[in-house]
Amino acid sequence: MHYLGAMELTMTSKGQITINKTLREGLGAKPGQKLRVEVRPDGGLVILPIRPQTKTWDDVIGLLKPHPGTPPVSIDDMNETIAKGWVGELDDND
Repeated sequence: MHYLGAMELTMTSKGQITINKTLREGLGAKPGQKLRVEVRPDGGLVILPIRPQTKTWDDVIGLLKPHPGTPPVSIDDMNETIAKGWVGELDDND
């Protein structure tokens, strides 16, 4: 994650703060996800997303599933990519 810079947020009369899209994306936070807020000694806040813990092997396997619409990759394509990686032929776009 890279530094997003300083941003100003406004607290409502009910004490609520809206976290804007840039901050949500920086946190990797999704709607309904819980966030942990830590108060530093200087009064600053640290906001961290709470990641769901995996409880079963099915949960772990679910993390490995491709996103919907991702085309399948053949074993030959995988082997070719691995071979290129070993000899240093891959760049950041591969």
